[in-house]
Parts: sequence; C-alpha cells; structure tokens
Amino acid sequence: MIPHAWEGLEGRAPRTVAVPGGLVGRGSLVRLLPRGGGDAFERALDGKTATVESIQQDLEGVVQLAVVLEDDPGRDLGVARQPGHRFFFAPDEVELVGPPARPAAASILIAGIGNVFLADDGFGVEVARLLAQRELPAGVKVADFGIRGMDLAYELQEDYDAAILVDAVPRGGEPGTLYVIEPDLAQAEGVLDAHTMDPVRVLGLAKVLGSVPARVLVVGCEPGIQMEQDDDELRVELSPAVKAATLEAVELVESVLAQLLEPGENPRQEDDA
Repeated sequence: MIPHAWEGLEGRAPRTVAVPGGLVGRGSLVRLLPRGGGDAFERALDGKTATVESIQQDLEGVVQLAVVLEDDPGRDLGVARQPGHRFFFAPDEVELVGPPARPAAASILIAGIGNVFLADDGFGVEVARLLAQRELPAGVKVADFGIRGMDLAYELQEDYDAAILVDAVPRGGEPGTLYVIEPDLAQAEGVLDAHTMDPVRVLGLAKVLGSVPARVLVVGCEPGIQMEQDDDELRVELSPAVKAATLEAVELVESVLAQLLEPGENPRQEDDA
C-alpha cells in the first residue's frame, strides 16, 4: 500500500484490472488487504471497504488503484485531490466485494463549471445537477467542478476518451442561446485564477500536466446577466432565459453524448472558440 503516491503516476492506465474476486474499474467496491509490514497505519486500513476512484499506471507500467474509504467522513475531499483521503493499493492488495466491472465502450467526463454566486455563471453547475439525476450510458461521469480549475485539470488526466464542459459562454447571441464548441487547444495557456474557471486555461494546464482527452467539447449558454467578482452584490438565481435553457441543455448534452458514443460520428459544433 502506498498512502500518498503523487509522483510518477503518469501514462494511460487500463480501465479495468483483475483483482481477487473479479474485474474492478472506476466506482468498484473493494475490501483492502495491505501486504506491507503490518504497521499501525496498515492495520487500521486492513479489511476496510473502499471505492476505486481511478486506476493509474506509472511510466514503468506498474498499476495502482486509487481508493477512497467508504466510512471516511472526508471522502469527498479525496476526490478533490486533498491529501489524507486518497490511498493507493496494488491490485493484489484488494478484493472485489461488489459486482465485477464491465469495460465501457467509451469513457466520457461531463464537467459542470461556473460560479453559482454570479447569476448566469452558474449555468454549468445547474446543468450538471440535472444530468446527475438522469440515467446516462455506462462510462459517463458527471461532476460539478464549480470554480475548481486545478481539480478539473487533474481529472482530465484520467483515461477519458472525451470531455464535455458545460459553462456560460458569452458570444453575442440572445440570452439562453445554446452552443456546441470545440476549443482550439493550441491557444490554451496553462495559467489559472484561483477565483474563476476559464475552460481554455484549464485545458492548457491539463496539457502541461500530461494530457487531455482526444475530444473536448463545450456546451455553452449565452448569459443574460454577467457579473464580476468585485460586484457589490451576489446573485444565486439564474436569469429566466438561462434557467429555461437548462432543460434544453440537458437534452443537448445527451445528444452530444450519443454522437460521441457512436463510432465514426462527430457531434454538431460551432466554429472553434
């Protein structure tokens, strides 16, 4: 067991790995069986159940399972890449206790981004919330990243075939107008602002860290209300036009998903951003 193996975990890992009991993948439930020297830390984890958050592989081909304990009150912090809540185990140090994983035809991330305190900037967060309530194809993960650009950049290092970023995108149209955009990654710079989420800059940082999925699309909405960080008042409600567009955006994301999952098809898109 490697408690905090942050360095050297690079390269594309397999989506499923054989462990005692069957195949595991992202989301599989396992029992921890550390094979180390039996120190106090390992004894505390021995027999605990955990969820596989990701499968990672270093440059020498060594595979590790990143897991989050089921009974850890701070387990959500592990997913946010906070130290102390995410542990690494070799495949022979766990056993499957849930159903075996099924290899997905494709792995796609849907990331809702934006600031919910800046009116229509919270569009992506609301769409992610609605999508999380829908039954989506196997291999599709929906997550609300808010303004956590670093977390999203690290998440993009996982073995995704494609990513769909959902965000408010001012392009001069009528409020509530929806767009499908494929960003020009060549112009992406890896610089982040701690208080905002710029999708293109996040993609640039993801490139610096290692890689981005082969396809990255943005499902955007024309905002009706644009606010700045230094505005005197905060507003958590979406404007009527953007609120109405969230349900249509859910259907649009599902349509883009269907096209991404269909071999040989490309989703409808606007000009590069």
